[in-house]
Amino acid sequence: MTTVATEVPGFLDLAIQFGLIVASGVTLLVGYRVIQGPTTPDRVVALDTIGTNVVAIAVLFALATGRGLFVTVSLVLAIIGFISTIAVARYVTEGDIIE
Repeated sequence: MTTVATEVPGFLDLAIQFGLIVASGVTLLVGYRVIQGPTTPDRVVALDTIGTNVVAIAVLFALATGRGLFVTVSLVLAIIGFISTIAVARYVTEGDIIE
């Protein structure tokens, strides 16, 4: 007789693997928008999406391997991605980053 506790880790592993595949695939698809994007704001949004997906991939990898270091890496990547998005958005709208 199986219990719920033994079925959950198998489902969790399957969900993590599926999430890794989906996030990686979306990252590759968004790479097309970075290269072909018709306008600069399109490219900026695509780069921000890639940054977000890389953070998600790092967290999912941390869950899959049980290494907490990747969670720290993902937090640092999220902070850097946020700051860079703000800087590029300011450059696109105002033409200058630092006044």
